[in-house]
Amino acid sequence: MLEPRIQQHFFESADLSYQAAEAMARPIADAAQAIVDCVTAGGRLWVHGRGVAQAPAQLLGAALSGRFERERPGLAAMVLAVDPLLLSEPRASEADAPAVTQLRVLGQAGDVLVAFALRPDDTLLAALVGAAHEREMSALVIAGREPGVGAPRATPGIAAETDIWISVPHERPARICELQLLTLHALCDAVDLQLLGDADL
Repeated sequence: MLEPRIQQHFFESADLSYQAAEAMARPIADAAQAIVDCVTAGGRLWVHGRGVAQAPAQLLGAALSGRFERERPGLAAMVLAVDPLLLSEPRASEADAPAVTQLRVLGQAGDVLVAFALRPDDTLLAALVGAAHEREMSALVIAGREPGVGAPRATPGIAAETDIWISVPHERPARICELQLLTLHALCDAVDLQLLGDADL
């Protein structure tokens, strides 16, 4: 009796990918262009995700600083720190998170923050984007959508005109993670296409 339930995961994931392709293609293309503009101008990319969103952040950092599917010089991409499993004492706010501190200390004007989150109203996401703006950086956010929540730009105080929001049109964490992975693959391919030109794989 497990087989139908397992198959449903595949069907739901495939349906979501098909339905989201048109809406997500433009912001992913814009994000790829922003990354290329940043690194070719000598800027750096600061990548972050926490919890289950840490996995795509690590993968993106590795694909950009190393390689995706084609050989090329590494790009200046750094994955920001995540909280250790045990903290000696709780912090007062997300503004004190290690990643936020790191971004404030090391981020420079013209750099780009690439942040993965499950929810567009994540408090750490807001703190990171705020820190990026303080350093005159743009933010590229790939986040899920909560029930009843509209475009992430509707979240007060965390979006600037130069930011790019890629909104995954789903509420279920598993589906959001799957589409974030597909998004980072499409993003890396688009970056390589811009930098290296077209090629048969």
